[in-house]
Amino acid sequence: MKEDSSQSLFQTAYDELFSWCRQHDFAGHDPFDALNSRIFQATPLAQSSNARFVWTQLVKRSPADVRALARVPAERNAKGIALFALAQIADYRRVKTKEAATRVHEFLSWLMAMRVDRYSGAAWGYNFDWQSRNFFAPRNTPTIVPTAFAARALIEGQDLQGEYLRSARSVCDFILKDLPRSVETEREVCFSYAPQSDTRIFNASLLAAEVLASVGELTGETELLELAERATRYVVNNQQPDGSWSYGADPKQAWKDNFHTAYVLFSLKRILDVSTVKDEFQPALERGYEFWKTHFFLADGWPKYYDDDPYPVDTHAAASAIVTFLECRDLDGDAPRLAQNVANWTIRNLRDNRGFFYYQKRRFYTVRKPYMRWTQAWMLYALSRLLEALN
Repeated sequence: MKEDSSQSLFQTAYDELFSWCRQHDFAGHDPFDALNSRIFQATPLAQSSNARFVWTQLVKRSPADVRALARVPAERNAKGIALFALAQIADYRRVKTKEAATRVHEFLSWLMAMRVDRYSGAAWGYNFDWQSRNFFAPRNTPTIVPTAFAARALIEGQDLQGEYLRSARSVCDFILKDLPRSVETEREVCFSYAPQSDTRIFNASLLAAEVLASVGELTGETELLELAERATRYVVNNQQPDGSWSYGADPKQAWKDNFHTAYVLFSLKRILDVSTVKDEFQPALERGYEFWKTHFFLADGWPKYYDDDPYPVDTHAAASAIVTFLECRDLDGDAPRLAQNVANWTIRNLRDNRGFFYYQKRRFYTVRKPYMRWTQAWMLYALSRLLEALN
């Protein structure tokens, strides 16, 4: 009876969230879209990397949403659309209706229309200029994160229509020919985050490896699988003795957070599912999963942001945790229950009665901004995977 009650709660949350997103045409704001401000872009500050970074952080961290005043438009985001597509694919696997299949094709069509075509293969970027601590990516600069999530959606969608696999194979050409390799030896590779950059970010490089491995397994291209294994080896060899991973190899990237760890575990699990050297990497997955499970969650399902600090509570971290627990359920028989715990906690604490989910719960206040890509798309994907698992 309790499981039926939970499933009903998850189904209601899913239905109301999908309805809310559809009412907004799956477009919205993003934590990092401050540089879309028409007011900021009209000033000389738009030419300064320091000013761009400070402005982005000010708008992102402001307790009150100032985007309307700053004239930041609500738009669709390629990674958000990829996550919405993944949600619909999971929904189709569960209900197997013509309507569900139609929605999958609709989202994948939108996704394909958003690709960046000026590179060696299909790639996707963000719908805003993005200034990080390390580099500047102009609007629609392809980066591996939205590109890999788009490829994941295309790979899962190819069961409905074979042409999606051809598009996913094209993503491999982008990875092989346009992504710099910030580390490359006979046994290891680290793919950078974007063209013209030399970052060493573990989850980003492993996302590239996941695409290569997933496509290589479907097409029979052993060279893609071998390159994926070299990229996996680089990440595994940078695992900490306690089983954790920092965000990146640079000393300034030494923090550990929930959702980037979840990204590593998810990609590592998918690579191991098709790898010919699974035994080499399996212990790293098990150690990493155990560290993540024991350090990033409280007993009631509260998803901590950092391993040593529960705040801010972030819906993105909650949603990626739900998906990763389900992805790793053959490692841990308790994983489905833990996924439900996180989902129940998030619905109780971060869901608005209008159907959307809040961005973050901070120590003394809650940021109720309904970010479309960061929060709603992720949560819809998580709820769809959870309903699929319960069925």
